[in-house]
Amino acid sequence: MPAPSSSPSRRLGLIAFSLFALLAFAGCSAFSRAVKEGDQLTTEHKWAEAEAAYQRALAVEPGDSEVRVKLRAMRKQWSAEVFQAAQAKHSGGDLAAATPLLVRALELDGENDPARALLTQTLDARVEVARKALKEERLQEARAELDAVLAVDATHAEARKVVDAVQTAWARRWFTTAQRLEEEGKHGNALLAYVRADQERVGATPARERAEAVRRKLQDEIAFLVVAGPAEDKAEAPDVVQRLSPGRLSALLPQEVPIRVITTEAPKNHEGVRLGLALERVRPDKSVEQAQRTQRYLVTNKAVPNPRRVELETALLEQERKLEDVERKLSGVLRDYLRKQDELVQAREVAFRCRERERKVCATALSECSRAVSQGKPGQVPQECNPARCNTQCDGEEGSLSQRAAAAQELERRLEAAQEGAEAQRREVQRGRDAYYREPLTVEEPVYSEYPYDVELHRLAITASVTERLVDLAKDAVAASPRTEDYAAMHEDSANKAYDKVGVLADPVQLRSEAELRVEAGDKAMVAIATRVKERFDVYRQRKVEDARRGMVRPSAEDVVETAVRALLLTADDPPEDILLPLAKARGLDKPEAIFGR
Repeated sequence: MPAPSSSPSRRLGLIAFSLFALLAFAGCSAFSRAVKEGDQLTTEHKWAEAEAAYQRALAVEPGDSEVRVKLRAMRKQWSAEVFQAAQAKHSGGDLAAATPLLVRALELDGENDPARALLTQTLDARVEVARKALKEERLQEARAELDAVLAVDATHAEARKVVDAVQTAWARRWFTTAQRLEEEGKHGNALLAYVRADQERVGATPARERAEAVRRKLQDEIAFLVVAGPAEDKAEAPDVVQRLSPGRLSALLPQEVPIRVITTEAPKNHEGVRLGLALERVRPDKSVEQAQRTQRYLVTNKAVPNPRRVELETALLEQERKLEDVERKLSGVLRDYLRKQDELVQAREVAFRCRERERKVCATALSECSRAVSQGKPGQVPQECNPARCNTQCDGEEGSLSQRAAAAQELERRLEAAQEGAEAQRREVQRGRDAYYREPLTVEEPVYSEYPYDVELHRLAITASVTERLVDLAKDAVAASPRTEDYAAMHEDSANKAYDKVGVLADPVQLRSEAELRVEAGDKAMVAIATRVKERFDVYRQRKVEDARRGMVRPSAEDVVETAVRALLLTADDPPEDILLPLAKARGLDKPEAIFGR
């Protein structure tokens, strides 16, 4: 008996062993093929392909020590071949070509001491080449050599020393160039050259101080001048007039851009405006308005019908009506259930009588068959033994019984659900009745009344009428019409007496002083005037910015740089990127914001 059960197990074991052997054979085949290919490529000195083949073999067998030894030996041979090529380049004086070959030889074989020694010699030789180029003022070539050395050995001490010397030489060269440009009157180019010299080597030259001086010259040259004198006091209000002084205007204007407020005569044909101010009048307006307010206070409490009881009664009526509907549905489901039960009992009786008839017919057929068999010949089946005589004849009755039984079960489930719903609704009704009878019939309600009382509204307003005249400094400018505006400062407060009986506290009037409001009116006037001056300045500098943008197709040209630097100084609070970045790139500035002295 165990043989049939063990036979499938033995077959499964043989299949698994065969599959494992096949996979192992495939793996060994790929491994050996990769090793053989690597050996062949090594003999042909195809180093890169041999390395790839050995790597494929290690991917199949990562711990194979023999392949690792072969890979290491192959890399030593490769390193020796690369070292020979580097020696040839070094002997020919091509240090730039020898350097990457020596680096590669050391990457392949870190124990290649001759390559390491030759690399040190090569780097030292390149530093000497850079030092010689520095002496001959070939700074770009010297910097390229030093960058190549530091890319290989970032801690090379001699290279770093020469780099410092090269940066100093660059700084001095740019400083000399800046001095020449300044002498030629090209202050914009000179500013960028001074900034570049300072960024090359901080402190090597006085470039930062000269850049600040040139920046001030440029700002004086492009400054938007506001010629303002003392305001004319027609209202005889010195406290308001002193808020309209040129110093106050200068403090309100932006400090990052060259807007200068002066009290002397402006240079001829300079950009700017002439501002004339006159204080026409200062008009105080004090008023008192009578008004009334009302204070609501508690008079007494009175008993009123409890509104909560009405809500609970309404909710209880709704729950009782809902209970009536639920019980009505329960009655209907119960009637259907009882009717179905009667039909089920009748169907069960019909099916039982049919089964009794079938049993009797079959028993009669069996007795007749037994009799016929005993009387008949051996080996013959009599006709009375036909099995069809015992076939079922009550399929219809049985199907009707099962249908009625299923319908009765469904009605039983519906009846149980209806009974549970009715019981839950009865509990809700009982809770509503309990809540309704526990709620009191009446509650105490506060009675309020309103008490009117007198209030005085005090208002103090100071209106300063200022006439301003903004005239362009250009020769052909037409005198602008005077502009008179009113600037008002107002404060108001209410006052009332105390009425202790109704809980009204005394509130005395607390108005700001007239002197404070006069100063505030003057400040409002000066803020509005400064805004209009700033609008004139924005028009002027936008024109300069548009001129600079038109030249950005050649940002390295000297005339374009002059225009662009002036436009940038005029927009120091928000310099346009499409001018600042191309200009900084053309002059090699690492920090473009240094143009503004930041």
